[in-house]
Amino acid sequence: MKMMGAEFEVSDEILGTFAPIIVYWVYSGIYLMFGSFDNYRLHSRKDEDEKNLVSKSTVVKGVLLQQTVQAVVAIILFAVTGSAVEAAKNKKTSIFVLVCQFVTAMMVLDTWQYFMHRYMHHNKFLYRHIHSQHHRLVVPYAYGALYNHPLEGLILDTIGGALSFLVSGMSPRTSIFFFSFATIKTVDDHCGLWLPGNLFHILFSNNSAYHDVHHQLYGSKYNFSQPFFVMWDKILGTHMPYSLEHREGGGFEARPTKECKDD
Repeated sequence: MKMMGAEFEVSDEILGTFAPIIVYWVYSGIYLMFGSFDNYRLHSRKDEDEKNLVSKSTVVKGVLLQQTVQAVVAIILFAVTGSAVEAAKNKKTSIFVLVCQFVTAMMVLDTWQYFMHRYMHHNKFLYRHIHSQHHRLVVPYAYGALYNHPLEGLILDTIGGALSFLVSGMSPRTSIFFFSFATIKTVDDHCGLWLPGNLFHILFSNNSAYHDVHHQLYGSKYNFSQPFFVMWDKILGTHMPYSLEHREGGGFEARPTKECKDD
């Protein structure tokens, strides 16, 4: 890209740092426009206004704080791995290797987030003082996806993302696409809508309805998996199946199909 007769180039590291943040707000904005689709909502507007325990302005501030920390850590990570990154830039990566890196990163991120997320629910101190902040959104919505306590955002999302980057061996250029994809998936899981033809609902069992169950009181000890698969929930007995029913007054409701039991 040329600007005023000179070449202007944005590095992969800068794009890898800021592209997921831009994607987050753009994709959330699209869902904000879809918010008027009452016939596809998992909760009514009234429930969103009355059940949530935090204002939307506070949610925005919280998300921006987490994204600031996320950006700082990403810049440090790219700086520390600089020599390896330069070597990777000069190497051609096959489609097969890229797919393997993507799948590996997805598995690493899912594994880290499942166990950290579950531990934050079962440790009463961590839940009360840290993770409960995210659950103030009883009725999730798109741009509240990353509304967390700053320490939780650092542990679950930022460190989890760094581990998936390092273990998979992906380059900064590949990370642009992976973390943008992971961001879109996370926003989609919190969108509060069940739209027909949504590819995430078709391709992933872990979707907006699955995660909505977790945000309800009856499902708080189930469906910890995020953001891609439900593997760990099924293996470790924390999977809560649900049925999607039409709600009186319009929209849908995710209803559990098994009895909830306290651990």
